[in-house]
Amino acid sequence: MTSPALTPARVVRELFVSSRPVSWINTAYPFAAAYLLAVREIDLTLAIGTLFFLVPYNLAMYGVNDVFDYESDLRNPRKGGAHGAVLDRRMHRITLWAAALSCLPFVVYLVAVGSPLSWLVLAASLFFVVFYSAPPLRLKERPFADSVTSSIHFFSPAVYGLVLAGATWTWQLAAIIVAFALWGIASHAFGAVQDVVADRAADISSIATSRGARWTVRFAIGCYAASGVVMLASAWPGPLAALLVVPYLVVVWPFRSVTDDTAETATRGWRRFLWVNQLAGFGATLLLIWWALLPA
Repeated sequence: MTSPALTPARVVRELFVSSRPVSWINTAYPFAAAYLLAVREIDLTLAIGTLFFLVPYNLAMYGVNDVFDYESDLRNPRKGGAHGAVLDRRMHRITLWAAALSCLPFVVYLVAVGSPLSWLVLAASLFFVVFYSAPPLRLKERPFADSVTSSIHFFSPAVYGLVLAGATWTWQLAAIIVAFALWGIASHAFGAVQDVVADRAADISSIATSRGARWTVRFAIGCYAASGVVMLASAWPGPLAALLVVPYLVVVWPFRSVTDDTAETATRGWRRFLWVNQLAGFGATLLLIWWALLPA
């Protein structure tokens, strides 16, 4: 059977799906919130940085992943939509080039307006974006390192925004980043559970294939709970954000006894997780507005 021609419209659609539009906000929001609350004004750097972490950053992160996870994705029935594209082999080189070229002008601007420390944070963030999936490191196949690296993808834009804006670091601010990191570790671990069967079929190692589905779900529950506890150390009204982990615990808890053979049922929880993210983001926004309105 002849494959459909790679028309420009199809290439754009494949790149769009590969970039996971449903997750764009998860990286753009942390940068925008951190930078805006540090500088207290809307400027060109805020706009360019937010756009970078909204689209090119996600195309790089997920596009590289779809290229190097091709064999696993072919065996994974949930791929092909919000959960990621099964890229036509002819799209692989196009995707890698599109990711690099779409990031380049943004990175050039951000380096020009940044400081050496911000360059280091941005370089580290992009390093983990690429080598989470790409060889020779392929950190996604190193149990525990996979969850930590995935978490870096989401909290590093916030760290970068703070450093770029020249924010003053306090232990309360550090607590927020640590809580965010624990949330990211938990989210990756739970997400990995649903892929146990597909990953093992493709000989891909992960925290879930290494430790088993049941242990990994319980680990995710522990990290979510720890994230809420750490938020209690943040400045007011930050401690109220501890309540935002409750919906995640509600979503994950029913899968605490899942087995490796039934691990794919965790996809139901993952779909709910995507919606809980919107609820948690709304709650976090209200708390950030509250904090911004408090007297300095």
